[in-house]
Amino acid sequence: MVETEQNPKLLWEKCLDIIRDNISPEQYAVSFAFVKLHSFENGNLVLSVPSEFVKKFLEENFLPLMVSTFKRVFGESNVKALYYNVRVVDAKRGGEVREKTDITPPPTNGPERKDARKSPDIVTAPQVQDLDSQLHPHYRFENYIEGESNRLARSVGESIAKHPAKTFNPFFVYGPSGCGKTHLINAIGLRIKELHPEMRVLYLSAHLFTVQYTDAVRQNKVNDFIRFYQTIDTLILDDVQELSGKASTQNTFFHIFNHLHINGKQIILSADRPPIAIQDLEDRLLTRFKWGMQAEIEKPTQNLRYNILAAKVEAEGLNIPTNVLKFISENVDDSVRDLEGFINSLMAYSVVYNCNINMGLVQKVMPRFVVRENHVITIDDVKQCVCDHFNLKMSQLDSRTRTQQIAYARQVAMYLSDSLTDKSHVQIGIHIGNRNHATVIHAIKQVKDMMEVDEKTRQDIEELTNILKMGNK
Repeated sequence: MVETEQNPKLLWEKCLDIIRDNISPEQYAVSFAFVKLHSFENGNLVLSVPSEFVKKFLEENFLPLMVSTFKRVFGESNVKALYYNVRVVDAKRGGEVREKTDITPPPTNGPERKDARKSPDIVTAPQVQDLDSQLHPHYRFENYIEGESNRLARSVGESIAKHPAKTFNPFFVYGPSGCGKTHLINAIGLRIKELHPEMRVLYLSAHLFTVQYTDAVRQNKVNDFIRFYQTIDTLILDDVQELSGKASTQNTFFHIFNHLHINGKQIILSADRPPIAIQDLEDRLLTRFKWGMQAEIEKPTQNLRYNILAAKVEAEGLNIPTNVLKFISENVDDSVRDLEGFINSLMAYSVVYNCNINMGLVQKVMPRFVVRENHVITIDDVKQCVCDHFNLKMSQLDSRTRTQQIAYARQVAMYLSDSLTDKSHVQIGIHIGNRNHATVIHAIKQVKDMMEVDEKTRQDIEELTNILKMGNK
């Protein structure tokens, strides 16, 4: 039995000892190693965490372990609520560091969640308020960043959420992996549940549907399986291409689809390709997939990638320089999933090594996400990079203007062209405002001298060199 009068800090150390024995050293290093006990009063356990990233990592991976450990050490009836005191960098206030407190109610000892792999049974089908929709709670319209590549699909999705089965039915979303399809169809489902709480909404992957169907066949409960799905008001099926070649599963889904559609129920589907491009799909099912609205989500543009990064950085309370975000958005261009994975890796490195997220850290992490063909750095590459860094136009760099900022940027461009390209001083001068070779030599010497005494110049050269070399990998 726990003595509640015992020093909370000692109890917290006991909790850490138990947790350390139940997870790997690597997991501990990026999570609990940075968590401290903020306070424990009146049954409220408050943990101090350094960032939203660490908080989410704890919640998503260790919440059951945490709650069971805290109740075991502090006392089953003594822990009433779990709070987080989170350190947040407010980008809107010039990087001001502040703290906020979030609450996470400990899980109750309610009924155990049904194994999703088992065939659902109409006999034991839960009521609307008890049906587990299987929707991801964080995939909402509020954090679905809009751009040219997804505007149509998002607009249609919001329309469907307001009036299910009244506008576009079925709604078929397709696009390459990681472009935001799953986020969008989840957002539609969550919005429908908010606006129409009386509706039964269910999300699952085509693979899970197949697994459930196989289980129903094994238990001789196919009719119950079909009848359960016929009770759904909004059915959301992800990765429909997984039905390819599965004739029996397709046949069963065909009957479910028909029933739902005839009875005015909403059907939302997603795949990595349009219906007509899915091989080994029965013609009658293909025809029905093409009945409603098809919307493509393309790979995100550079502008959308930047906006996604900026939104994530703000939500996580991070302080990442704009030029670093711009560089990441230009170079991690395969998918939104890769972008988020890259930022998560940067956050993990930043937490573990207690360092700022800058171009040096980006250079360390980037090769794990981006494979680039080598190309020769050109003077034009250098000029563009310098203009982006100093927020100048190319015409200003090439002009005869001698203001301090432009003259300094011009000298930096000449220095980098000399160190990173194989061009002569004469060629560099011609490319940068048609200067003579003596001007180039003077600029190179000036930058070298400044680097010896000025930290800002050293940082500029190092950062620009990293950016140019990363673009060369």
